[in-house]
Amino acid sequence: MIFRHLLTASFVGIKTHKTRSALTILGIVIGITSIMMIVSIGHGAEDLILKEIGGMGADMVVIRPGKEPTGPSDLADTLFADSLKKSDISALKKKSNVPELVDIAPAVIVTGTVSYKGETYRPQMFGWVAEFMGKTFNIYPEEGVFFSEDDIKRRASVVVIGHKVKEELFGMSDALGKNIKIKDRNFKVVGVFPKKGQVAFLDIDEVIIIPYTTAQAYLLGIDHFHEVMVKATSADVVNRTVQDIELTLRGTHNITGSEKDDFYVVTQQGLVDQVKTILGILTAFLSSVVAISLVVAGIGVMNIMLVSVTERTREIGLRKALGATNKDISTQFILEAVILTGVGGLIGIFFGAVLSFLISVILTNFFALDWPFSFPLFAAALGIGVSSLVGLIFGIYPAKQAAKKSPIEALRYE
Repeated sequence: MIFRHLLTASFVGIKTHKTRSALTILGIVIGITSIMMIVSIGHGAEDLILKEIGGMGADMVVIRPGKEPTGPSDLADTLFADSLKKSDISALKKKSNVPELVDIAPAVIVTGTVSYKGETYRPQMFGWVAEFMGKTFNIYPEEGVFFSEDDIKRRASVVVIGHKVKEELFGMSDALGKNIKIKDRNFKVVGVFPKKGQVAFLDIDEVIIIPYTTAQAYLLGIDHFHEVMVKATSADVVNRTVQDIELTLRGTHNITGSEKDDFYVVTQQGLVDQVKTILGILTAFLSSVVAISLVVAGIGVMNIMLVSVTERTREIGLRKALGATNKDISTQFILEAVILTGVGGLIGIFFGAVLSFLISVILTNFFALDWPFSFPLFAAALGIGVSSLVGLIFGIYPAKQAAKKSPIEALRYE
């Protein structure tokens, strides 16, 4: 029997039992839909994060205290490390040590709430250099001004607040010149940021910026920094700048070898590579978990095909009586299984793309995230291939069972 006739017979067999065919491919549809959504959302998250990282500029270098974390167990040591001090900033500022350094800004993280006349809010608080932030993220106060270098030197109790912080604490009233409380200490509002949303890793609307010296002395009681940001003259000299920073800090910390470093340096490219690696591993892990459902779906396909073989015993006997060979019978049933799972894969790809698009629209419009929609062609091609392969693998056994039937016994079957 020629292949075209076998293909036609397979389609007729599928169309004759529409409900059973639909139930057969349901597991495949769900599995491929899930994989498409995982890969698409993973790509969207990667694009979003990389875009945020790119907002800091390729010429930016970040220095953090402690050993570079290689796993979750190292994170605690990094968070509580205190190896970056004022003397390190002074050393890094020397042109002889880091010739390509343009600007430098130490930072500390402050946790807690702010209050004003009974109104309380929990923002993102940083002790920082305001002018550095403005130049780095191109964001300046809509009302008032940044605090000055002199404010940093004299540990002034002044703050610049985000638009949402102003709304939560002051409503429609003017915030400039008012005093807000942070850990029972009064801070004068000298500036208010415009409504901006997410910029790099900061939600500008929910941020409060304090002179880092003030935060260290009065809010945290520490003399070290949680992070130091360095701006190089250009992206081309970043690698050389990193080497200069490492040599300088090893000198100030009396470190003789890189294996003893009590700090680590991160570039934007390093962050990009880390994000890609983490999201890639996470996507692969989730996809492998979902792949188990495809195996379960394949077993379901095999069971349904075995039932189909039993129900179509007389048909098989008649086909054999008219000259169909064992190969013709097995080929027809394998084709039916492959066509069913292949169609299930196509439907899964369609639903996965639609649901991923809807998720990106919801995240963009309702959560103010610039979440791009991504249709992963590789995942789509893999989905069709895997679903067809599932049909082939789990269709072989039922096909062989059908081919083994004796035509005489099959025609007698009731």
